[in-house]
Amino acid sequence: MATSIGMLTLLGLSSALKASLRRGVNSRRGAKLLSDRCASRGTRSSLYEHFREGYSDKAELDMARVCGETDVVVAELENRKGDLRGADVSDIVLVWQKLQELRQDITSLEDQKHKISARVKELVYGMPQLLQPLLSQLEEFRRAKQEGRDIRLRLSQLYPRELELEEEHYRQALRLPNRTHPNVPVGDESQASVVEMVGQKREFDFKAKGHLEIGEGLDMIRQRRLAHVSGHRSYYLRGAGARLQIALQNFALDLLQRRVRPAVGNALSGALMWIYSYGCTRHEGCGMQPHAHKSQIYSLDPSRFSDLNLAGTGEVGIAGYFMDHAVNCRDLPVRTVCSSTCYRAETDTGREPWGLYRVHHFNKVEMFGVTANESGDESSQLLEEFVSIQKEIFSALELHYRVLDMPTQELGLPAFRKYDIEAWMPGRGSYGELSSASNCTDYQSRRLNILYEKEGGGLCYAHTVNATACAIPRTIIAILETHQNKDGTVRVPGALQPYLGMDIIEKPKYAPLKYIGPNQPNRPARPVVK
Repeated sequence: MATSIGMLTLLGLSSALKASLRRGVNSRRGAKLLSDRCASRGTRSSLYEHFREGYSDKAELDMARVCGETDVVVAELENRKGDLRGADVSDIVLVWQKLQELRQDITSLEDQKHKISARVKELVYGMPQLLQPLLSQLEEFRRAKQEGRDIRLRLSQLYPRELELEEEHYRQALRLPNRTHPNVPVGDESQASVVEMVGQKREFDFKAKGHLEIGEGLDMIRQRRLAHVSGHRSYYLRGAGARLQIALQNFALDLLQRRVRPAVGNALSGALMWIYSYGCTRHEGCGMQPHAHKSQIYSLDPSRFSDLNLAGTGEVGIAGYFMDHAVNCRDLPVRTVCSSTCYRAETDTGREPWGLYRVHHFNKVEMFGVTANESGDESSQLLEEFVSIQKEIFSALELHYRVLDMPTQELGLPAFRKYDIEAWMPGRGSYGELSSASNCTDYQSRRLNILYEKEGGGLCYAHTVNATACAIPRTIIAILETHQNKDGTVRVPGALQPYLGMDIIEKPKYAPLKYIGPNQPNRPARPVVK
């Protein structure tokens, strides 16, 4: 993984090294690191630094649309959350135009330099060997040499300016959101559109309990008295709780394996790939802003692992798998399945301080797809397919849920359109989000260089789609609260019984652990040391 590299000082470098840096070659010799300069001018972009050091090709953002449809881009930006506003788009366009003009000047000067160099070679090789000492007296030769020196001097001034403008461009433009689907509701969370309601709320002849009370009664969940072990929002799953987590993961993976099948014969209707995603990865390439949302991100020790974070979702790891690679068009769409542990700091919210709804780490089964962009509908079709899989999972778990078309302020930067599925949680007395599914079109692929190879040759930017198949803790909440019984036991949905090996979760026969720590009345006497 790339190390964070700051802005490179070009003063004193050879013209060859400057040219190599301009081409994106990873040249460190003679370069001074100035990583603080980026931060002093605003939010830095570790993804741009990754490009500049040659670890990956530079992102090809859709600046033609930003410049050609500026009013539309501004209107869509104003409807979303984020630190950029409409006035920033004009600045982004201006910087881009300056960069393009500068690059045209550089290209013109480089062409002139090559022509002059070729002319000088002609004069040198065309002069007889005996007359070579007189070459410097030739007016045309002296004029060409001087023009060459002037051009090199001018280029030595333009290359650093190009790098500065390029950095400024990426630092701002990488924060622009994706386009917005025209049917997405405008507004905050309250404007979400209910697409579908599935099942009915369960009626109870007793007062429904919350999942934490149920789990503690069955010795499945322990969350109290853990501050000295692993801090707030941590938890243990024990016995049936641990088995339920594994059962949900295996059930989701098995269903996905059955759901995605190659077509009969030689034609392949998309590949299914299994990936186990490790936690350390870059978020910015997926459109997430770790520097802007530090309260949600666990960052590793920067003195040892610069710009590495613990992944908050399996999506970023799978996207990194495809980074700088091209998929053959015959294999599209590629559907990947990932089982991973996700880490979220959750330090900026006092909501849900207890229970499994908001926790620091949890297991999740994630779907990620790569599609072509020929008709323009491929990624939308895959999004609908992923949502149908989510519905199949939650229906099999006998949950009541609703599908929401999320409004503009609930779309992250990469999402063109996003659906959330919320299950009814009787103990909470409200719906709670179980999963989401997002069509990111070419937003991520342009940043990560995810492409597909067409039949006749040539590369095109792919579209990416991601969706949660099963976020384990929240699904456990919905199961415990929906299928609880009056006597404190929990009925296991039929789809999970083969995985769990039981149809009822009952209170275990053993005596639960007894707390003997400090800060309690009637604390038992400590053992006598002999």
